[in-house]
Amino acid sequence: LMVWLRRTTHYLFIVVVAVNSTLSTINAGDYIFYTDWAWTSFVVFSISQSTMLVVGAIYYMLFTGVPGTATYYATIMTIYTWVAKGAWFALGYPYDFVVTPVWIPSAMLLDLTYWATRRNKHAAIIIGGTLVGLSLPIFNMINLLLVRDPLEMAFKYPRPTLPPYMTPIEPQVGKFYNSPVALGSGAAAVLSVPIAALGAKLNTWTYRWMAA
Repeated sequence: LMVWLRRTTHYLFIVVVAVNSTLSTINAGDYIFYTDWAWTSFVVFSISQSTMLVVGAIYYMLFTGVPGTATYYATIMTIYTWVAKGAWFALGYPYDFVVTPVWIPSAMLLDLTYWATRRNKHAAIIIGGTLVGLSLPIFNMINLLLVRDPLEMAFKYPRPTLPPYMTPIEPQVGKFYNSPVALGSGAAAVLSVPIAALGAKLNTWTYRWMAA
């Protein structure tokens, strides 16, 4: 019974994290980043997406102990977001209105780190977390460059619930920093490591809670 309860708790946590990560992507990162604000929020977007991915991916990976599950987790997030795109499409928006972030390659790097270090948890936290933070902004910038003019999309299809103070503005690249990719990668790499450690610790806490 305790084994069944423990597994149920883990899988429930995984589903909850994956669903919430998708919702936060659409509401706090993906939609606003790719349309309303474009380059100006790229650093904030990079940090939120990197930390959000790494906490769930490393939890899932350490739970199974099998390299490859981080990529599987990122795939779940991607599928959920594609489904959510269909909801926006049903409201009359174009299907590329919400652009799905590129999570999978960064999760693959986390898996490769875990595999290459012979399932070393601490290496996965430090090296894997750093690689996720460094790589995700790069992949997402490439993703953004392939999207048709996001600012034009923002003006053509304004968000129904967008407050007046968030009216789309021209992106000011270079006004506060010259390279949003470099700044985003640096900040995300630093912050992804402690968040990865949190994900690993959540795995331990869940076991202790179920064993109590």
